[in-house]
Amino acid sequence: MGCLLATSCACGAALAAPPSGDDEATLKEQGELLARAAAAVVGVQVQALGHATSAETLGKLRLGSGVVIGTDGLVLTIGYLILEADQVDLQLDSSRVVPARVVAYDQATGFGLLQPLTPLRLPPVPLGDTSQLAPDEPVMIVSGSSPVGQGELSLARVVSRRAFSGYWEYHIDGALFTAPPRADHSGAALFNTNGELLGIGSLIVADAGGDDAPRLPGNMFVPIDLLKPILKEMRESGSTALSHRPWLGLNCVESDGRVRVVKVNRGSPAEAAGLQAGDLILRIDGVAVGGLERFYKTLWGGGTAEREVTLEVQRGDETQTLKARATDRMKTLTQSLGV
Repeated sequence: MGCLLATSCACGAALAAPPSGDDEATLKEQGELLARAAAAVVGVQVQALGHATSAETLGKLRLGSGVVIGTDGLVLTIGYLILEADQVDLQLDSSRVVPARVVAYDQATGFGLLQPLTPLRLPPVPLGDTSQLAPDEPVMIVSGSSPVGQGELSLARVVSRRAFSGYWEYHIDGALFTAPPRADHSGAALFNTNGELLGIGSLIVADAGGDDAPRLPGNMFVPIDLLKPILKEMRESGSTALSHRPWLGLNCVESDGRVRVVKVNRGSPAEAAGLQAGDLILRIDGVAVGGLERFYKTLWGGGTAEREVTLEVQRGDETQTLKARATDRMKTLTQSLGV
């Protein structure tokens, strides 16, 4: 991503105070760090397996970004890009494409790892520490090259850091929310002013500031802190132990502290149990669930991945008790040949 180097240095100037005296040397060093960070971001192109169950929601052709984090060229990206991948290519610039294999997918955090099949010869970026982030701290978002053009760099600010519960049976703590939003967020790299990696792009959100703040469009990034304790396990096993947890196959939203089903996946345990869109989930295994986080943590913490769970739901004016045989989500995914 040599096209970004000059922009990266300019970004360093924009993030720092006007230089004077010794500040000029500091500013130059900062610009060089940001340039190196931007150069480590690559495009990720994925063709999913023909019978991939994830193709219904994610499509068969997926475009995003990744960032080199290992001296051997290991690339970190967002996991949904490489879910059930058949072919993966890394776009280095408008003319250079390198094939890669899937090393790992972690259901619990959402991270994915790729290994290029030929050397990238790009220096890895250092991993940062999001605990040191200050409110409204300026950051840099970099996306990789794609077949239709070069990647882009933009400035943003961190507007909040909080737990995040996704509708697809997903929850992480300490998610980073930035503004303004980027449409090419999938796998994009979030850097601090020292060129250290802070997170990997996942979503566009309408409420980056949180429920109690004015509506502000932005992006959600998975914090790099979640990667550090599991990186070795991911490289060795292709996933983590925390990824093997109960899965029902529901898409749910939280409204006024209640969990409402908006979609039931075809062939899922939830469908087999008779759950329907519109159902309100009141209890799971006798435990009241007042929101998505409580629902997920009760489901995941209640025992082995493959077990029977009891769901109390409200459907219209009636309350029903349904039995679902939860399954291990990782076992329902078609594995690419690389894992």
